[in-house]
Amino acid sequence: MRAPSSSPPPSSELNSLVHFGRLTLREDLESRDSSPLPWSGGELGKRVVRMKGKVGDPLPCERPKQEGHIWGSMKRTAFILGSGLLLFVAFWNSVTWHLQKFWGASGYFWQAQWEKLLSTFAGKEWILFSLGTVLIPTIIFWSFNAFLLVVDTTGKPHFISRYRIQDGKNDPVDPMKLRQALVTVFYNQYIISSPMLVFFYLFLKWREDPCHPELPTFHWFLLELSVFILIEEVMFYYSHRLLHHPMFYKRFHKKHHEWTAPIGVVSLYAHPIEHAVSNMLPAMVGPMVMGSHLSSITMWFSLALIITTISHCGYHLPFLPSPEFHDYHHLKFNQCYGVLGVLDHLHGTDTMFKQTKAYERHVLLLNLTPLSESIPDPPKKIE
Repeated sequence: MRAPSSSPPPSSELNSLVHFGRLTLREDLESRDSSPLPWSGGELGKRVVRMKGKVGDPLPCERPKQEGHIWGSMKRTAFILGSGLLLFVAFWNSVTWHLQKFWGASGYFWQAQWEKLLSTFAGKEWILFSLGTVLIPTIIFWSFNAFLLVVDTTGKPHFISRYRIQDGKNDPVDPMKLRQALVTVFYNQYIISSPMLVFFYLFLKWREDPCHPELPTFHWFLLELSVFILIEEVMFYYSHRLLHHPMFYKRFHKKHHEWTAPIGVVSLYAHPIEHAVSNMLPAMVGPMVMGSHLSSITMWFSLALIITTISHCGYHLPFLPSPEFHDYHHLKFNQCYGVLGVLDHLHGTDTMFKQTKAYERHVLLLNLTPLSESIPDPPKKIE
C-alpha cells in the first residue's frame, strides 16, 4: 500500500519558517556576541575584541585611505588658495607698477603745467585753491547730475531708467519737489560750504602750503586716499547715526529723509547744520590730518561727490558701485548708516538689510541685465 505523499507547504508557511529561522539565528549571534569569549583573557581575545566594530565603520585597511584623501584635499585647497593669493599679489604689483610708470612718465607734463599755474597765480594762491576745491568738483558734480536729472524727469533713455532700484518711484520725479531740492543744494554748496573752505585753506596754509611747487607721488596719493576714506567712514557713520537720535532727527535730519526714494542731486539736500557736520567735515578732516597738496584735495573732493551721487542716484548701473546699501537706508531709515558698511557690520546696524533681496543685489553689476530682473523681490502678500 502506497504511503500518502505529503504536499509541500504553502508559500505563506514557507516564508514564515524562513523568517523564524532568520530571527533565531540573529538572536543566537547577538547572544554570542554579548557573552564573554572563552579565550578573551589571552592575546587572541584582545585582537578579536579590537577587531569588533559597529556596522558601517571603515575597515582598518580603509582608514589610511580616508586619512590620505582628507590630507590630499587639504593640500589641494592650500595650493589653490596660495596660488590665488600669489596671482593677486602679482597682479596688484603689476597694476601698481604700470600706474606708477604712467604717473612718472606723465609727471613731467603735469609738473610743468602745475608750475605754470603757480607762476600765473603767484601771490594769489587762494584763487588757485578755490578753483581746485570749488570749481572743478562742482563742474564734475553737476555734469554727472545733469545727465541723471534728464533720466529722472523724462524716464529716458530707457536703457538707463530700466536700472531703477525702487520701481515706480520718481517715474518721473515731482517737479515741485525737485525745484525745492535744487534751491537747498545750491544754498548748501555756496553759502554753507564757502566759509568752511576759507577756514580749510587757512588751516592748510598754517600747517603746510597746499600749493607747494612739488606734486605728490602716486604711492603717496594712494596712502592719502586710504586715510581719507577711513576718516570719512568713521566720521560720517557716527555723525549720521547721531542725527537719527530723536533729539536731532526731526529738527535737522528729517529734511534729507523727505526723499524715501532718493535721486543723485539729493546727496546734498540737507539742513545746513547737517551739511556742515555730516557732509563737509568728514571730507575735510582727512586732508587736514595729512597736510595734503591741492591736487590730492581736488581729486578727493571730486571722487567723494561722485560716490555720494551714485549712492543716492536710485539706479544700480552696470560697472559702477552699488547704491543698494544707502538706498535701503532711505527706504527704512534705521539701517545702513555708513558709506562702506564696515561700521554697520561691527555695530549690527545692517542686520535687517542682510535679510533682504536688496542685500543680494548689493554687488558690482558686471553685465547689462538689471539686478531687479535677475534677483527680483518676492511677490507682495495680498491681504
